[in-house]
Amino acid sequence: MILQRLTNTRIVTIAVMIATFLAAIEGTIVSTAMPTIVGELGGLTMISWVVSVYMLTSAVTSPIYGKLADLFGRKVVFAVGTLLFLAGSMLSGLAQTMGQLIWFRAVQGIGAGSITLTYTIVGDIYPFEQRGKIQGYMSGIWGISGILGPLTGGFLVDYVSWRWIFYMNLPFGILSVILIWLYLHENLEKKRKHVDYPGALAFTIGMSALLYALLSGGTTHPWGAPLMVVLYAAALVGLALFLYIQWKSPEPMLPLILFKIRAITVSNAAGFLLSSVLVAISFYLPVWIQGVYGQGATASGMTLLPMSIGWPLAASLSGRLVVKIGARQTSLIGAATLVIAAGWLATISVHTPHWMLYVMMFLVGFGFGFTFTSFTVTTISAVDWHLRGAAMASSTFIRALGQTLGIAVFGTLFNHALTGRLPADLAAQGFDINKVLHPDGAASLPPETLQAVREALAYGLERVFLVLALIALAGLLVTLAFPKAADMRQQSQ
Repeated sequence: MILQRLTNTRIVTIAVMIATFLAAIEGTIVSTAMPTIVGELGGLTMISWVVSVYMLTSAVTSPIYGKLADLFGRKVVFAVGTLLFLAGSMLSGLAQTMGQLIWFRAVQGIGAGSITLTYTIVGDIYPFEQRGKIQGYMSGIWGISGILGPLTGGFLVDYVSWRWIFYMNLPFGILSVILIWLYLHENLEKKRKHVDYPGALAFTIGMSALLYALLSGGTTHPWGAPLMVVLYAAALVGLALFLYIQWKSPEPMLPLILFKIRAITVSNAAGFLLSSVLVAISFYLPVWIQGVYGQGATASGMTLLPMSIGWPLAASLSGRLVVKIGARQTSLIGAATLVIAAGWLATISVHTPHWMLYVMMFLVGFGFGFTFTSFTVTTISAVDWHLRGAAMASSTFIRALGQTLGIAVFGTLFNHALTGRLPADLAAQGFDINKVLHPDGAASLPPETLQAVREALAYGLERVFLVLALIALAGLLVTLAFPKAADMRQQSQ
């Protein structure tokens, strides 16, 4: 376990917060720069893979890093993963084609899977009474990054170069590794370690096939294409083999015993559902602002801004309440807030005042700040040191899977509703819906065409928001299954 008397807790906390911020800001800062990147490198048809491949590789590798950290210690595994992340960052900044950028982003994502260990390290160096507060600060970093990411990305793109959105990771990442290496002290048992290589291989093949199928189905490839059938089969065989290996292995990569712990199972199940809500709101609300209201990208970003303000405020408060009133009550506050916000969002129409969306997004951020912080503290506190890395990594992976599945399901729902409502003459002409999402394109359309397309967009988005509300309600019902005595003090000592 970690020897707290030798570890400089303050410096290590600063180091893990730096690493967490780099991972959190990565998504928003890259999205901001993508139009400029495409303008220089080309490859518009491959643009989604710049984000998707990073999400895929980081999701697949996070459970592997978690188990390796339980076997070999947090410090060395964190350092190796972060250095891989920095190598991918540097290569991404040097990319000369869109294909190169996608491959280098894959390397970056492989390294990013290790950054989930920051939560594990916090769980190691702080006692239960302080753990909630610090985890609240860590969760708040993700909210703050939602504000600073677009601003930083815009500044670098406009006044320096888009390549510096990747280069800027280098000094901060190196500083984080150095601080962790020097000031985090571990007392590891000197014994031969069994590494579950077959399990890691089966998991990587199965999950890569599944996630690629989910990310490309209905877009890059039709759902029923032969390649998709092969991917489904590979996912099924790979994951079935993985579960068998985990059952037999003396040191499984993903200990199945974790799923016998009710608090962790409930946290993961609710986190899976609510993560799909989060990604759908972040993706589809800007479509409503630009496509239905006819406003620009800046207005979309400003509408999401209250979510980034409510999240860190709630995360900080949640970290304290977990200790005072318990994880169950704290999680229920957040889940109930999300139900209210998602239910309200499901009622919007073309006549809904814009200020109401600001309030809704603040409530969304507030709800997620409460739920995800309490879920994290629960997961960290429910197991001993030797399972903590695997427990936190599995939680992170399940949330990423929820986002991936969510965006695939909501994309299918939205496209089906939109095409069903679009006037037959426009559908027959192969009308480009993207025109409505840009002010200049919308201004070039006849008023009656613009009105018809906006009504179709609104109809499709309303269906998405309705399903979001139902999933948020399901998340609340799952959270009710938290053990009433969810105090983890005895397990976390």
